[in-house]
Amino acid sequence: MAAAAAALALGKNASSVLYPPHPYYPLDALVNGYVENKDGVPYLLTLFFGACAILFTATYFVGQSVTPKLNRVELFSTMWFVLSGAIHLIFEGYYALNFANMGEKQTILGQLWKEYAFSDSRYLTQNAFVLCMESVTAAFWGPGCLIVAYMIVVRHPMRYPLQMLVSGGQFYGDVLYYATCGFDHFVWGKTYARPEPFYFWFYFFFMNFIWIVIPGYLIIEGSIVSARAIDKAQRQEKGKKVQ
Repeated sequence: MAAAAAALALGKNASSVLYPPHPYYPLDALVNGYVENKDGVPYLLTLFFGACAILFTATYFVGQSVTPKLNRVELFSTMWFVLSGAIHLIFEGYYALNFANMGEKQTILGQLWKEYAFSDSRYLTQNAFVLCMESVTAAFWGPGCLIVAYMIVVRHPMRYPLQMLVSGGQFYGDVLYYATCGFDHFVWGKTYARPEPFYFWFYFFFMNFIWIVIPGYLIIEGSIVSARAIDKAQRQEKGKKVQ
């Protein structure tokens, strides 16, 4: 009896070491090796948004210097694809490579993921959907974004087909991301965000909704331009046949 109690206590102690208490929801989620961030939230967010602003600004000047005739839409699209590609490759790629032990990471990127996980704890629990989505995003849409940005600057004819493909992948992944979280919440009663409104509305909703709005616009733009080009080609073909 005493031996069984001792074994049970030992098992609990081992479990508490492997899965220590954490502030994420649900509170009984298993977060492997969780360690509290060493840096403050203002510092981490300043680094992230500061890096985004620097990259966004640098792309603006490089785009204008390489192709001065870029219009505003083309220039903004270039800036968007460079920034988006960098986030996919660096930030999301880091997650894909370190998902198994993200809870213990104290690198800047690791701490940023732990901060974001207050809005979606699936990022710290080796969730299959999140891992697969982020891996596909980093491997395909990251490089794809940078290729589209290059094609915009050089006015490559394949720009719009690839723009629709990459933007469609981003849009689809984001819809599934929202949908799977919503399904778990409304059907199974699982909530992955802390109760503070900031985490849900800013991190989870707003920061992801950007990848609904802008890719959605780029899909529509690419469809309209492609449809016009096909219509023009068909009219020219008919004109040749008449002659």
